[in-house]
This record gives sequence, C-alpha cells and structure tokens, in this order.
Amino acid sequence: MLSVIIPSYNEEKIIKKTAETITSILRDNNIEYEIIFVNDGSSDGTWTVIEQLSYDNPDIKGVCFSRNFGKESAIFAGLAECIGDACVVIDCDLQHPPEKIPEMYKLWKDGYEIVEGVKSYRGEEKITHSLAANRFYKIMSKETGTDMSDSSDYKLLDRKVINTLLNMPEKNTFFRALSSWVGFKKTSVRYDVAKREGGESKWSRMSLIKYALSNITSFTTRPMYIILYCGIAVLIMGIVLSIIALVQKFTGNSIGGFTTVIILLCFTSSVIMLSIGVIGYYIAKIYEEVKGRPRYIISSKTEVNNRYKSESTTEKRD
Repeated sequence: MLSVIIPSYNEEKIIKKTAETITSILRDNNIEYEIIFVNDGSSDGTWTVIEQLSYDNPDIKGVCFSRNFGKESAIFAGLAECIGDACVVIDCDLQHPPEKIPEMYKLWKDGYEIVEGVKSYRGEEKITHSLAANRFYKIMSKETGTDMSDSSDYKLLDRKVINTLLNMPEKNTFFRALSSWVGFKKTSVRYDVAKREGGESKWSRMSLIKYALSNITSFTTRPMYIILYCGIAVLIMGIVLSIIALVQKFTGNSIGGFTTVIILLCFTSSVIMLSIGVIGYYIAKIYEEVKGRPRYIISSKTEVNNRYKSESTTEKRD
C-alpha cells in the first residue's frame, strides 16, 4: 500500500480538488493507497471538508491538530499515522505535480528506498528570494553531504526510512534535510513547480526567514563557528591596531585617536551582542528540546467516521 501524506493549512478552496486528482491518478495506475490529510490548525473550513471527504471515501483519512504546529510537525504526524509500505509527502496546493507519483512508485518497486522530487523549474520567484534560498540550500547541502539546491518536501519514502525518521527523538526537525541525511538507496524525479490551483501562499517573507533560521540551527552548529571566526577577526584587528599605536607612541607621532576608538568600540560591541544573540538562540532550542513537549497534539481523527460507515454498510448488506 502507498500512503499519501498531505499537510493542510487553510486549504478549504483546493483540498477537494487535490483529493479527487490524486485519487484518480492512483486508481488509474492500480495503486492501492490511503490518503492522509493533516489539518495543521486551519482557521477556515479545511477540517470540515476533510471530514466529508473521509466519509465519502474510506481510503481518505484525516488528522486534526489542536492548533497550528507547523508544516514539519504535520509531516511527522502523517508519517506516524500512515500504514503503507511506502509513503509520498506532497503539498496540498498541487504545486507538486501528482502525475509524478506513479513514476516514484515504480522506482520504489525497482528497489529504491527514497525517491526525491527535484525541481527543474522553481516557478516565478523574486531575485532576493531566489538568492536567499540558494544560500540556505548551499549551507544545508554541505551539512547533509547531498545536493539540496533544488530539493523539496515532495518525495517517496520506504517503510524503513519512515521508521528511522520516527525513531529520532528530536523535536525541532527539518524533514527535507533529515530525509537526505539518513542515507539509504535513493534516486530522484525531476518536476516543474506548477502554479497554485487556489488560495494564496501561507509563507510570508518573515515566516520564511524564521523557518530558515529554525532549520539551520536545528540541523547545524555552523553559526557557532561564525562567532569564533568573528572573534579571531576582532583579535587580529586589535593586535594590528595595538602595534600601530605602540609604534606611533615610541616614534613620537602619536595623535588623538578618538574616532578610531569609537569605531572600534562600536564594532567590537556589535560582534559581542551578535555572538550573545546566536548563543542565546541555540540555548532556546536546547530549552525547547529538554522540556520534552510533543511535536504536535491531535484533537481528532476521521477513522471513527470511516469505521462507523463501514459497519453501517455491512449491516445493510446482511
């Protein structure tokens, strides 16, 4: 069986079309499936639509969070709930083309344990967003040892990979990087990012910045080394300026250096405050981990509805 995991946040307008499109593709290719919609604390009618879809089709399941916990939590909730021998994680807005799922499924049947969805075309992006994304993925590529420049959350995972990810106890996770870091036999499928079928993107510029910072600090200690490099640079600058000041003093060419002192104080103070900020951010992440709170809280599921419907159908047949 193939499980299709779809994180959903305020997708009331598109979720029904998404379910119909994926269901049609899987049925046409004779793939046994289950579809799991994870409602990430939506404020619209997303959960109501999921409940109706689940009632109409017992192969569709729904998981509802008690509040918004974020996309990473929604993905891991789907991994925990799925019962398939493999799963596909796909966005609800159909920017990840569902037509690629049968191709991924075939590659999995051929023995691959991870099938990555790799972007051939990223869609329409602003230059600043593209440059920032490229820099972010260069950092993550170096840490994971794999090229993540065009990676996405769109991928197929074998049951062994799913169980490995679920056994990782950390709370602050970056699914895209972790699924590359774990290894296993992998291949890729290229696709073009499609235009959103409905609604608007839920990612603002600030939320993307927070997302990037959270994922970098949860997966790498590189920013801590940047502090070390800044400290070395300031030390070298201080030594050079000290030598210059001593030479001027002994040669009788010493002059007032008020401006230099002010600049040096401002620079070193900025480096110190930045360093404390980075260290504080990591301490905050450690604090979140040691509290041991769950990644998410599930308020309801649709399995009860499916079971009731199945029992009712059986009684009628009898």
